[in-house]
Amino acid sequence: MRLIIVGTLNGQLSQASRIAMDKGARVVHAGEAETALNVLRDQGGDLVMIDVGLDVKSFIDQIRSERMAVPVIACGIGSDSRLAVAAIRAGAKEYLPLPPDAELIAAVLEAVTDDSHQFIYRDPIMLNVVRLADQVAPSEASIMITGESGTGKEVMARYVHRRSRRSGGPFISVNCAAIPENLLESELFGHEKGAFTGAVARRIGKFEEANGGTLLLDEISEMDVRLQAKLLRAIQEREIDRVGGGKPVKVDLRIVATSNRDLAEEVRKGTFREDLLFRLNVVNLRIPSLRDRPEDIRTLSGHFIDKYAEVNRVPRRPLSLDALNQLLRHSWTGNVRELENTMHRAVLLATGDDIGPEAILLPDGQPHAASSFTSPASADATDGSQAAQTVAGQTMVGRTVAEVERHLIIDTLSHCFGNRTHAANILGISIRTLRNKLNQYVDEGVPVPLPGEGQKAMARD
Repeated sequence: MRLIIVGTLNGQLSQASRIAMDKGARVVHAGEAETALNVLRDQGGDLVMIDVGLDVKSFIDQIRSERMAVPVIACGIGSDSRLAVAAIRAGAKEYLPLPPDAELIAAVLEAVTDDSHQFIYRDPIMLNVVRLADQVAPSEASIMITGESGTGKEVMARYVHRRSRRSGGPFISVNCAAIPENLLESELFGHEKGAFTGAVARRIGKFEEANGGTLLLDEISEMDVRLQAKLLRAIQEREIDRVGGGKPVKVDLRIVATSNRDLAEEVRKGTFREDLLFRLNVVNLRIPSLRDRPEDIRTLSGHFIDKYAEVNRVPRRPLSLDALNQLLRHSWTGNVRELENTMHRAVLLATGDDIGPEAILLPDGQPHAASSFTSPASADATDGSQAAQTVAGQTMVGRTVAEVERHLIIDTLSHCFGNRTHAANILGISIRTLRNKLNQYVDEGVPVPLPGEGQKAMARD
């Protein structure tokens, strides 16, 4: 990882620097905040440790205004609570007292580098995927990792990087679905000073940050087709053009991409370039859904129980057999991410000697059994006429397709507590399509759940 240390603090930060380098970090010193900003623009970084006596708030505000996603830790001699609180309020992730403690710095570095990317698996179906990953990791081939949302595609990408010949280089990830279209090009390729409004200085992009290592293009199916052409050229020619730049910049990296959509179908629809798919999909690693990996449900449940019992400082309770059977019956549309949240809740809600079924709840407080997977055969046995006539408890007869679609989208978003990405995955549409629909509804005066809102009775007609 790349650590940028800002300030002097009478040599105390230099001691912290030596400890960090002993732990494998690459360290850059910057005496002033502006110097550190220039380093971030030119080289990127994974973590910043800054003297709490400097203007931490202005530094963090500038990072945010230039859309540089890097955690900041404030450091200070002794334990001045006033400065520590001010730094945290300004946006610092932690406050690190100096003189530095080797174990504490090691824990901070580990937290940043691991960032919950542990790769845990036991199911035979996953063993086959891992064997293929081990076989292709040492190559230079581009890899496409596919699977439902929450299955662990980024975790697999990091696994491939660690076993590649580029493991000593950086691993840089960019979420193509989370960055607005008009900013993604600059995020990937960088920009020159004055290239557009707000470009106050030159900034390198993710391609240059990943030089010598691996670049993960997460959820690449959400990238606008016009930008895909520039991406294809960058991959083919191993060079990029910064926005507003006058000459190409050579890069040496490996590309790994992920998608939770059927890219062949996206090609047929014209939303994804076929030549780019061929370039990226040299090797495909398909991550099975969690409902197809019962042994992983068992193993991951135990792992998350241990993790969140320790985090919340509550007793570690074993999972009862009834609770485990309930987990094995669930459909897990959110996969590992959903299971982790479920077990976190269970650890907090359990009161007996073990974690029983009563602690296995959905976010809205309903038991998981109510949402258990229903097989196609059992679905066919239900009264299809009644199911076909209702959406969210309301009759469909006499309603337009647009009205039914609106009800379905708003109700799904409400069920997901306003989480756009989760709702789009459930609906089987792109996040871009969902946003366009929601913008349309807002223009029509329809109440749309905000992030964190959900399960509310909303007037929609």
